[in-house]
Amino acid sequence: MTKYYKLSDDVAVPGRWELGKLCDARGEEIWPALLMRGEPAQIEGRIRVPVKMAGQPLDFSHAAFGIPVVHVRVAAVFMELAGNDAQFFPVDIEGDSEQYRILNVTQVVKCIDDQASEEVRYWKPEDGRPEKTGQYRAVYGLRIAPSKVGEARVFRTWGWTVALVVSEELKDALDRIGASGTKFKEV
Repeated sequence: MTKYYKLSDDVAVPGRWELGKLCDARGEEIWPALLMRGEPAQIEGRIRVPVKMAGQPLDFSHAAFGIPVVHVRVAAVFMELAGNDAQFFPVDIEGDSEQYRILNVTQVVKCIDDQASEEVRYWKPEDGRPEKTGQYRAVYGLRIAPSKVGEARVFRTWGWTVALVVSEELKDALDRIGASGTKFKEV
């Protein structure tokens, strides 16, 4: 059975850069949730992102609010192995001439294994957010049920779309190209 991994930004890379908030061509902040819902997004013009803290550029890193920013060679791996489940937007990074893309994962899979995960919390009526009652409020030690994933190679988890999950095949391909900044945790 295929293994799956939560892909995140390796913040322990020494001397790494830190990216700020995404802005559109007019300099207005792009609403981060637009790129975290697991569905196609529409963004006009080029995206810009400032470097919040100067340092070593990475092939995979997060801009503010966990938005994935990838070098074009990482984008090529995603396009080859998970083309229909990922959308890319060109992005200009302040002070860097390399080509980068915003990665928007457009697939959501209902696969969180509540029992196998370390802890899951749900919104309750007494939390005062009736529109969220019954939805995940927090997921710690995420585990998924691989049998529910189907053919997806990259996806966000239903109900907890902050998690970005990749298949073992995609993880191995990123490892083979030596993509810097990636951190994988089996789920």
